[in-house]
Amino acid sequence: MLDGLGPFDFKTSPSWINPYYLVLVISLEITFFICGLLFALVVEEWVWDYAVTVTVIHITITSVVMSEFPLMLHWWLALGSGVISMTCGGQILAYCLFKDNFIYPILDDF
Repeated sequence: MLDGLGPFDFKTSPSWINPYYLVLVISLEITFFICGLLFALVVEEWVWDYAVTVTVIHITITSVVMSEFPLMLHWWLALGSGVISMTCGGQILAYCLFKDNFIYPILDDF
């Protein structure tokens, strides 16, 4: 049932009773969240930049593998919630671990 196209398959019809669809969505969300935590450990800040870069690369590879640009709303919603969890989870972890080293912008000049 699962094939090599799993991480890039946006053509599966969304259904909460379809185990294949659930595996795709849950694995996407868990992967994005864990990547956000790993990015926080590696870069210490600016996790959002890495999150956006990885997401753009994922969209590009998905378009190449599936030979079509993803236009399915459920795919974009899952991807968007994954990016938000990656960014928020990573930024919060980075702030908690490295708050002494965090660079705060000086906004007095604005």
